[in-house]
Amino acid sequence: MHALIRSRALPYRLARIGLLVLLGWFAVKNLVHAEVPTSLEWPYTDFKKCLVEMSDIQSGGPPKDGIPAIDQPRFVSIKKATAWLDPREPVIVVSVGNKTKAYPLQILIWHEIVNDRIGELPITVTFCPLCNASIVFDRRQGDRVLDFGTTGRLRKSDLVMYDRQTESWWQQFTGRAIIGEMSGAVLKRVPASIVSFEDLWATYRHAQVLSRKTGYNRAYGSNPYRGYDTIKDRPFLFFDPVDPRLPAMERVLNINVGKIQRLYPSTVLRKQPVINDQVGGVPVVVFSREGTLSVLDARSIKASRTIPSATAFQRRLGKQTLSFELRSGVIADRETGSRWNLLGVAVGGPLKGTRLHTVDSGVHFAFAWLAFNPDSQIYGQPAGQ
Repeated sequence: MHALIRSRALPYRLARIGLLVLLGWFAVKNLVHAEVPTSLEWPYTDFKKCLVEMSDIQSGGPPKDGIPAIDQPRFVSIKKATAWLDPREPVIVVSVGNKTKAYPLQILIWHEIVNDRIGELPITVTFCPLCNASIVFDRRQGDRVLDFGTTGRLRKSDLVMYDRQTESWWQQFTGRAIIGEMSGAVLKRVPASIVSFEDLWATYRHAQVLSRKTGYNRAYGSNPYRGYDTIKDRPFLFFDPVDPRLPAMERVLNINVGKIQRLYPSTVLRKQPVINDQVGGVPVVVFSREGTLSVLDARSIKASRTIPSATAFQRRLGKQTLSFELRSGVIADRETGSRWNLLGVAVGGPLKGTRLHTVDSGVHFAFAWLAFNPDSQIYGQPAGQ
């Protein structure tokens, strides 16, 4: 190795550069893994209660609360939001009863967590840019209502958050407490969809939209992760083997029914924008539509390329099981001819105003979903592959 490092011949120089890069990568990896939490930073966290290997948790760079959660969210009307939200920008849509709120990813990308309420339900809206994972949780645990912040740590490239009541650490992707007093507890997920702002206003005209007046000075509308979702790239601070069945950075829609988990890759959704399927004995449908902006592409979100939005619902409606198709670019069911939108609402025909029941689903990067759920089925691939 000594001769390799000293040699000036071109082949050896190239090999030397490669060797130094490799050694540097391992050095950084080991330093990141070696970073340990301190009692000064985490005085109330019980690290004796730990369900994962501490070596699997890395520093993402910012310190505790370095990416600040939004604890007192303000909201504006859809009309006012049009002044700064492009119609194609993605928003997380959450409906509870007759109330609907939308959380633009152009804001979440800078904060990752919003502690909020819809009616009487306390929720936490989360977005991990590195996994492209937007998940909404009911933040009640027994008699407690928890508030969440960011630890500044990652596990499998996914956000590790903490609750301020016990300072236990929680895995965003699973909603499970992995360190501290609450270890083993699991947050209940609240149904949510990611669609374009224009899909939101076409369905929920009276929805409230998270305001840019967050109390923080951030470059809302810009992307601090420029070019991160290039499909051939590798994820940041992810050291596990990448599941070879799909490109690491491909977006996938997951559907969970019982113990069955099935993924629908974006490459499939582009070819099949309506998919009638059955998962775990439950008839389901996947709707997708091209035209929503990626928040992880260009520096300016408005200048980014478009990607498909995807949602999933049960096909059972009372005693009837519907089947869906595209008719001149419009989703329709074959049984009644009613027309449906991406949020599962009938917008015309005999069933107008009817809403399909959601299924447990979400859109993520393939590497992240498969890292936590390696036994998932992939739509269009034979079982076992």
